[in-house]
Amino acid sequence: MRMTDALPPRGERVVCAVSGGADSMCLLHLTWSQGCDVTCAHFEHGIRGEESLRDARFVEAWCREHGIPFVLGHGDAPGYAEQNGLSLEEAARELRYDFLYKTAEACGADRILTAHNLDDNAETLLFNLIRGSGTAGLCGIPQSRGKLLRPLLHVSRTEIEAYLKENKVPHVEDSSNKSDDYTRNLIRHRVMPLLKEINPRFPEAAERTAKTAERDEAYFSALAREYLEQELQDESLPLESLRALHPAVASRVIRTLFPSLSMERCDAVLDFARGSEYGLLEIPGHILRREQGRLYLSGEESVSIPERRLIPGGSLEIPELGLRIETRECVYNREIHDLFKTFYLKYEIVGTDLLCSGRRAGDSIRPKGRGVSKRLSALFKEAGYTRRMRDACLILRDRDGPLYVRGLAVDERAVPEPGGRALKIMIQEIPDE
Repeated sequence: MRMTDALPPRGERVVCAVSGGADSMCLLHLTWSQGCDVTCAHFEHGIRGEESLRDARFVEAWCREHGIPFVLGHGDAPGYAEQNGLSLEEAARELRYDFLYKTAEACGADRILTAHNLDDNAETLLFNLIRGSGTAGLCGIPQSRGKLLRPLLHVSRTEIEAYLKENKVPHVEDSSNKSDDYTRNLIRHRVMPLLKEINPRFPEAAERTAKTAERDEAYFSALAREYLEQELQDESLPLESLRALHPAVASRVIRTLFPSLSMERCDAVLDFARGSEYGLLEIPGHILRREQGRLYLSGEESVSIPERRLIPGGSLEIPELGLRIETRECVYNREIHDLFKTFYLKYEIVGTDLLCSGRRAGDSIRPKGRGVSKRLSALFKEAGYTRRMRDACLILRDRDGPLYVRGLAVDERAVPEPGGRALKIMIQEIPDE
């Protein structure tokens, strides 16, 4: 693959994230030399003292020499990490991307470019493998997501170093990259060299694995959806056909029905489906029933979610659903909402009247992007929710009605503006003790 193949077209306005290291300086030089309307964005995290300031001065001087607009951002990643209960790496990433999106907005840029490369992709695959990820985690780093684009994702670190040498492009070294205190650095310094001894083209091999995993994930997920369209009737599935599915498809059937279910609990559901006599199985937010050759998604007992107040910036457990809600204030930068796990509400509308509850008679919501109000009963029907699923659906509301219906909708009046204050809400499954 040629290094310029994935670059935006000549003249497109872009923001290039540049630390001063080899990868980002290669990306900046490529983007500039290929005629993009590029603005260089450098973020100083407040971590490495004078060395960090040296990097900022280096990038600024190079941009000035080449006539490239330069924007510098400063942050206090250690303080932000402590304030928000994040790791230093997570805090630095949040601050950096907040800065990049704001810079792109101010510049009117169509794209934000980052310098992730082929080796980074291989390291991410290994990192996810170590954590026990499923196929989705083995798909690696996506080439693009929203405004973000990674033009060097299929270019090796060796090719990048050769490009810098050939074009006499300087760069600086980040001393923290030499430390083995971070898991990713351990993978880079110790694991990757060993794997390259076995296969010098391991990053390319890992990329092939990621592409295969991406295709497989899409295929098996499509089979699972097709099975549900054919077999889901009366809030139940036939045990015989479910047992006949390949485990790769059967597990995705269960995860499609219960997206937040852990792998262990998904396996427990499939084990339960292998039985034949009457039985009940409790999973977070649901009681499954096995009876007369079918797996019913609604048990014999209903779920009632008591009304509880959620304080912005605090946390709250919903034991009836096996869930914990964490919240914190942030700046909204067009992040993609995951309506099961992570989403954002306009901070000004939240106030102190944010309540967690189940559904109420007459509830309605105006889902973002729909342009019309919908009764929750109609929304549930569209989504194919069983009565049990409706009873166990978590709802955040204020005095005027629902703001969020888990897995289905955020009300238009609660959607934050890009760059505006927002309440980031994270919903997690409470682990078994």
